[in-house]
Amino acid sequence: YHCKECGKAFSQSAHLTNHLRTHNGQRPYECKECGKAFSHASSLTAHMRTHSGERPYECKECGKVFSYSSALTMHKRTHSGERPYHCKECGKAFSRSYHLSEHIRTHSGERPFECNECGKAFSCSSALSTHTRTHSGERPYECQECGKSFSQASDLTRHARTHNGERPYECKECGKAFSRSSSLTTHIRTHSGERPYKCKKCRKAFTQASALTTHVRTHSGERPYECKECGKAFRCSSFLTTHMRTHSGEMPYECKECGKLFRQASNLTTHRRIHSGEKPYECQECGKAFRCSSHLSTHRRTHCREAL
Repeated sequence: YHCKECGKAFSQSAHLTNHLRTHNGQRPYECKECGKAFSHASSLTAHMRTHSGERPYECKECGKVFSYSSALTMHKRTHSGERPYHCKECGKAFSRSYHLSEHIRTHSGERPFECNECGKAFSCSSALSTHTRTHSGERPYECQECGKSFSQASDLTRHARTHNGERPYECKECGKAFSRSSSLTTHIRTHSGERPYKCKKCRKAFTQASALTTHVRTHSGERPYECKECGKAFRCSSFLTTHMRTHSGEMPYECKECGKLFRQASNLTTHRRIHSGEKPYECQECGKAFRCSSHLSTHRRTHCREAL
């Protein structure tokens, strides 16, 4: 069973039917609780657990619970390190098949999911779903701790870790732990030196695809994220989110050690090192260590000047 839209093949007609909804946008399964609609019945079932709080699938390794079995299966790979999905183009491996599918598009440049509102195209359907909320303003996922709401469930899960301090992703090289798997993946590249994302304009290389996307806008001048309060525009959504707090005065990140508040999670992370004494950024030239990467970058210039 082949999709006439993109050529993808399926072993069952039902799977093709489900897939076609990624192209036509059809979402026949609606939540009676909040009205949110889904393209798959299984997605609705999983979503309903966000209302009921039910998490029936438990990890025997760490006790973490999940609302659906596939999430548990993927989580187990954070313990085993298993990455069964390999890119034939560059050899990079992934723990989830859809991450591989999305990654392949970084090579092909394919962006099959287009926003009907503004025409912007995306390499994966989830990115389009999230993007459409920038037009609608919808933030259906609310933090029970502080009331902050999010457009994605995954953002809420990550945000919750700023309250509970959970850091489930640990680097096997140095033992450093992270609240996000993507942060661990990026961190591992500080050991390997890998920078797989290259700018075609200036050949500058990056450890993250998102960093490359943001960088490309320094060439194009594109600033797609505009503040509705003052009209100021930004290259990436996180800059806009942080900027909006200058209007609202919101400082959602609190240090549990001394009570100091911050607008950005990254500033809180750096601040915490004052208490812990952690200095993870070490100069390869002289061994001096720093609390944040920018201090290391500044320090490195002293060696460059000495060499002149």
